[in-house]
Amino acid sequence: MRTGPGPVRETLAALPLVDHHCHGVTTDDLDRTAFESLLTEGEVRPGGDLSAFDTPVGAAVRRHCAPLLDLERHAPAEEYLARRSALGAHEVNRRFLAAAGTGVFCVDTGFAPPRTTSPADLARLAQLPAGPTVVAHEVVRLEVVAEAVAARGVEPEEYADAFRAAALDAVRRPGVVAVKSVAAYRTGFDLDPARPTDTEVTRAAHAWLSHGGRLEHPVLVRQLLWTAVELGLPLQLHAGFGDSDLRLHRADPALLTDWLRLTSGTVPVMLLHCWPYQRQASYLSAVFEQVYLDVGLALHHVGPARARAVLAEALEITPFRKLLYSSDAYGVAEFYGLGALAFRRGLGDLLQDLVDADELGLPDALRLARWAGADNARRIYRLTGGH
Repeated sequence: MRTGPGPVRETLAALPLVDHHCHGVTTDDLDRTAFESLLTEGEVRPGGDLSAFDTPVGAAVRRHCAPLLDLERHAPAEEYLARRSALGAHEVNRRFLAAAGTGVFCVDTGFAPPRTTSPADLARLAQLPAGPTVVAHEVVRLEVVAEAVAARGVEPEEYADAFRAAALDAVRRPGVVAVKSVAAYRTGFDLDPARPTDTEVTRAAHAWLSHGGRLEHPVLVRQLLWTAVELGLPLQLHAGFGDSDLRLHRADPALLTDWLRLTSGTVPVMLLHCWPYQRQASYLSAVFEQVYLDVGLALHHVGPARARAVLAEALEITPFRKLLYSSDAYGVAEFYGLGALAFRRGLGDLLQDLVDADELGLPDALRLARWAGADNARRIYRLTGGH
């Protein structure tokens, strides 16, 4: 019977991760309301009976993050927040980003409110004095590009070409390795999978540009997805779990099946996060060559205690070269630390138990661990630098 963590978990603990989808963290010192609002995908109502600390992620923060702030495990919320405030945002961010042990960040810069870290800031904060160089790359959110084109002013019949040109300019910036769409939030995935015609796009652009706002027209979202294919870079798609702006049943990645069939052989499609649809995403990765997945975001919300269960379902039929690591950390640096810990521990224990049961050879398990934690992302995004 195994009494220690085992060689797979030890390998993952030492592996510099590639976080293939994440965001900046705030540089502001946070009061309780501001911190709790970033701790949850839901709403925080100050003065109410509900607290984001009284959730699985809140309990995980107090258990696993408190020691990094020099507190006892399970420190009360008031003590945790007081210590966080005393250290200051910069030191808190530095501690958690360094503790995550990430060697490469792929940062979605499309949702970056003022006073959040840039990709370069994340790399600097995660850099250990005697450690290997940490690098950060950019992921371009295409809805932001489209909305900028509309805000500058464009005629409906010129919109498609203007958006395509702006997207090409964006992906040619140094350090850009992928594009992303939040179609799951804007329309859901239950869209006509076919490429829209020029006439359909012009008619839809006229309707959207006449009132502006967020890009939510289903025809233009379809046009955005097909333009993403033309750009030639990996396409990240949020799927599953998100905030209350989402309609979860429309974010099931299985709804993309017909579109994936039409786009087979084009660009890698990265299904982000996926919970509670990790099994559907696993199926898609097994039957479509271009489909990959992660279970980021969910891991720090379920906490290290349940990360193994989510990863086990994601890996039931997923090809071993198709699973990636992401934190989807945003706002508070705790999510970088928690996401990395949950992934390392959950995957390490899962694989080690398979080795102990003689269902998987140790060399295979170690290779799978390195693939999922770093090498798969390096290959797909053609990453260089960071170790």
